[in-house]
Amino acid sequence: MARIHPQLLQDCLLLGRFELSHLLLMRDANYPWCILVPDRQDITEIYQLDRADQARLMHESSTLARAMAEQFAADKMNIAALGNAVAQLHIHHIVRYRTDRAWPRPVWGRIAAQAYTYAGQAEVIAKLRAALDGEVGFDD
Repeated sequence: MARIHPQLLQDCLLLGRFELSHLLLMRDANYPWCILVPDRQDITEIYQLDRADQARLMHESSTLARAMAEQFAADKMNIAALGNAVAQLHIHHIVRYRTDRAWPRPVWGRIAAQAYTYAGQAEVIAKLRAALDGEVGFDD
């Protein structure tokens, strides 16, 4: 099992895992925002994964994006693998709304992160559980 970078663990809540990837929830209530981290050691880029893992990651990313778009009524899904601050391969999945404070610009560096309330976090997790049932093994 690959170690998840400490910065990701600080910024996110580990929810569970797909077949290949860990599923994290970013601790920022401004946007429904999840991150996939493939469970592979010393991988910084998608092309470094073997073909089977590349296909599995694309499937998991698409499944997550569809679930988030539907559950949170997204106007647009932003999906990105930047890795400038944290080199470990991780894929951001961010629900965007035309009414969000950063729209239409990228979310990075625009608005300070807002902590979830207990109820708000529970609601987001419940929606993800409902949408991803059978795809993700959630941690309890």
